[in-house]
Amino acid sequence: MKLLNILLQVPAVQDTIAASKIQNLTNTAKAQVDAIANPDSIAALTPDKVWGGIRNFDWSGVVTSLSSQLISLGLRVLAAILIFYVGKLIINKLYSVLLAVFVKKDVDRSLSTFLLSFLKITLLFLLIITVIGVMGIETSSFIAIFASAGVAIGMALSGTLQNFAGGVLILLIKPYKVGDFIEFGTYKGTVKEIQIFHTIITTINNERIIIPNGGLSTGTINNYSAEGYRRIEWRVAVSYGDDVKAARSAIMDIIHGDSRIVKNASEVHEIEVETDTQEDSITEEKRESWWRRLFRRSRRKTAEWRATQAAQIQSKLPKPDYTPSVQVEELADSSVVLLVRAWAESADYWPVLYAINEQIYEQLPKHGLHFPFPQLDVHLDSMHNV
Repeated sequence: MKLLNILLQVPAVQDTIAASKIQNLTNTAKAQVDAIANPDSIAALTPDKVWGGIRNFDWSGVVTSLSSQLISLGLRVLAAILIFYVGKLIINKLYSVLLAVFVKKDVDRSLSTFLLSFLKITLLFLLIITVIGVMGIETSSFIAIFASAGVAIGMALSGTLQNFAGGVLILLIKPYKVGDFIEFGTYKGTVKEIQIFHTIITTINNERIIIPNGGLSTGTINNYSAEGYRRIEWRVAVSYGDDVKAARSAIMDIIHGDSRIVKNASEVHEIEVETDTQEDSITEEKRESWWRRLFRRSRRKTAEWRATQAAQIQSKLPKPDYTPSVQVEELADSSVVLLVRAWAESADYWPVLYAINEQIYEQLPKHGLHFPFPQLDVHLDSMHNV
């Protein structure tokens, strides 16, 4: 008897006995249902037999089984609700942290908004799939449906997705920014807006051009505003017989008379590489949280390494000669072509170009110099038969 009690206390034996009872109840119920549903036995049924079957049915086992299942379902629902609210709280907190990081790093608003929205939707989708799995519902079918829908949408929007990927690359790599004057193919203009799918530029004639980002991310772009200074060139033609030295002196006087033109390298202000050194020094004076103090030293070392690398790169690059020059470029058919070169800030490129053109046209004739123009001389050898 003691041995029997010990065996009954073993969990495996208890599970086996419970499973056996459930199986017996199931078999009894199935037999009764089959007896009722059997056409041959319908004729033999009497009210006493039906009432006896109902009275002898094990209703307590059914109630016990249903109650256990309801309790299990309730616990799963409670767990799913708890997981959903905790997961949503974590997603919102992560969203706020990333938004603060993007604002601090001055990430483009269009890119940051899209990335945050995409991340939030993705995390919410994963959270919903997890909640469904906790409730005991099979999730493989949902995943298959969403995967098929994603493939179909991707094939339908292949060109749009290419433009989207190009917009993300442009906003991350930044080959140009708003306000830059760029050239792409046959289009020239100032960048007015960089969107996720398109870039909007405004031409000199105030025409709005919308260019897909897919082509901009893979094509050749000429950014005229990327550098702080640009070299301007003029080609001045003087007649044969004119004094080249006098022409050079007159042109140099015009160049030196314009304050917007760089006269030597000392007037050029080099563009400094942005580092986090100043930010770190300001942050040191403020009270910081523990994680800022933990990573501040590594950030300072990273900033110093970046500054060293930038200085090394700048030292290896060839230094342009900013001194204005006037050289004889070509001895053409009817003129001597002088090549004039000077440097100015990128913002002053067009004003300086047009102003020096006008000055050259007005000042060179005052120094006895002439501008040749194409002309045709006709010589008649005889006047016979005229």
